[in-house]
Amino acid sequence: MKQALSSQAPLSARPRQLARRAGTLAFTVVAAAVLAGCAALGNSHSTQTMAEPAAMASSQTLPGEHGQWPTQDWVDQFKDPQLSALVDEAVKDNPSLQAAFARVEASRAMADATRSALYPHVEFEGSLIRQRFSEKDLFEGTPLAGSWQNQSRLQVGLSYDFDFWGKNRDALEAALSDDRAAEAESQASRLILATSIARNYARLAALYAQRDVAERAIAQRRDLTELSRQRLAAGLDTQVETTQARGTVAASQTDLQRVDEEIALARNQLAALLGKGPDRGLQIQPPVLLAQSTPTLPDDLTIGLLGRRPDLVAARWRVEAASKDINVAKKEFLPDVSLTAFAGLAALDPSNLLMGISRTFGIGPTIRLPIFEGGRLRANLKGKYAGYDIAVANYNQALVDALRETADTMTSIRSVDKQIESQREALDLAEHAYVLATTRYKAGLGTQLTVLNAESNVLQQRRLATDLQARRLDLQMGLMKALGGGYQEPAEGEESHAGHSQAGTAQQQDKTQAGARG
Repeated sequence: MKQALSSQAPLSARPRQLARRAGTLAFTVVAAAVLAGCAALGNSHSTQTMAEPAAMASSQTLPGEHGQWPTQDWVDQFKDPQLSALVDEAVKDNPSLQAAFARVEASRAMADATRSALYPHVEFEGSLIRQRFSEKDLFEGTPLAGSWQNQSRLQVGLSYDFDFWGKNRDALEAALSDDRAAEAESQASRLILATSIARNYARLAALYAQRDVAERAIAQRRDLTELSRQRLAAGLDTQVETTQARGTVAASQTDLQRVDEEIALARNQLAALLGKGPDRGLQIQPPVLLAQSTPTLPDDLTIGLLGRRPDLVAARWRVEAASKDINVAKKEFLPDVSLTAFAGLAALDPSNLLMGISRTFGIGPTIRLPIFEGGRLRANLKGKYAGYDIAVANYNQALVDALRETADTMTSIRSVDKQIESQREALDLAEHAYVLATTRYKAGLGTQLTVLNAESNVLQQRRLATDLQARRLDLQMGLMKALGGGYQEPAEGEESHAGHSQAGTAQQQDKTQAGARG
C-alpha cells in the first residue's frame, strides 16, 4: 500500500496531492489500530511464578549475625601474596574465563544491532546497467523497443518503522537483559575460577602439611628401629622386632612418596587453572595460608543474595529477557506501519543523469498485517511462554541452591570448629601415650607392639588435625563463593562492581512477572 509523489506533477496539483497523501497516512494509522484489536493470541500462558525471598524459610538455619558481606579482595584476607598473584594471573589468562568475557562482548553487539531498529535506515544505491528492452513489453511500439540502452541510477532511500506497539523497544529491552545476564554470568565464572584457585591452593597447603607429618613419621620410626637394634644387641629383643621396625620405616617412605605424587598433581591442576603448561606449576612455592576466625553471617541474607550472587543475578535477568520476548511475540500479531522514501536521479542516457529533468523521488506508507501463517505466530508465542517458564524455574532452582550451599557451608564450618577442639585434646593424649609407651619400651617394661600401636594413633591424629585445618580453610573459601565473593549487581548504566539496592531488585521482579502475565 505505497503512494508515490512524482516530480513531474503540475505545481497546481501538488497541494491536493499532499493533502491526499496525508489523508492516506492517517487512514493507515486508524486502520492499523482497528486491526490491532482483532489479533487472536490463542490460549498460551505462563505456569511458573518467581519465588519470593520471604517465602524461603531460612532464618533458623541462617540467622542474621550482623556480619559483613565479602569484598572483591577476599583472597587477600588469607595473607598469602602468592595466592593473590595466582588469582590475578588466572583472571588474565584462563581460556574459559576469556570465553565468558567474549560472550559478554557478543551480547553487547547483539543489543547494539537490535537498537538500530529504533532509528531510520538510510541507504545509497548507484547502478549502471546495459539492457536490451523487449519489443513486446512496456515499450512496445516505441523507439526503445528492441534497443540496447545504458540505464543509470543514483538514489538515496530512507525507511522507518513507526513501532506503534513498542515491539522494537521490547526487543531492545530483551537484548539488554540478555547482555546484563551475560555480564553477570561472566562474573560468576570469574568467582568460580578464583574460588577454584584458592581451594586448590589450600589443598596444596594441606598436602605439604601431610608431607611434614610423613617426614616426622619416618624420623620417629627410624628412632624406633635404632632402639630395637640396641635392644637386639642387648639380648632384649629378637630379630622379629627389628625387622618389623624397619618395615614401618619403608611403609612411611611409601606414604611420603604418595603425598609427593599428590603435590605434583595439585601443581598441575593449578597450572591448568592459570591457563598455562604444567611447568608453571613447578614455580609455585609452598603456601603460607593463615586460618581465619569463624565467620558471621550478614543480616537479611536471603534478600541480600539476590543482588550479590552473580548466578542469581544472571538468572533473574534471563527471566526479564524472556518476559520481553513474550511481549515481542504478542506484537507480531499486530500490523506493522512503516514509511519509505527515495530521491535520486535516473536516466537511460548516462549523459543526462546529472540534469534536473532526471530527478525522481517518492514517499509513502506501508502497512503489513499477518492474516494466515499456518499457526506460526501462535506457536512462536507458546514457545516464548515456555522459555519464560524455563527461565523462572532455573531462577527458583538457583535461589534454592544458593541457600542450600550457604547453609551446608555454615553447618560444616560450625561442626569442623567443634571437631578441631575435640581432636586437639585427642592429639595431646595420643602424644602423651606415645611418650609413655616409648619410655617403658626403653626401660624394658613394655613391648614394641605397644609402642607401634601408640605411634599409629599419634600419626592418625596428626593426619586428622591436618585434614581438619585444611577442610576449615576450604569451607571458608567456599563460603566466600556462597556469599557472592564481593560481587554487587550494578545499577543500570554502571559497571559491574557498582552497588544495587535490594528494593529495586524486588520491584524489577514484580514488574517482570506482571509483564509475563500481561
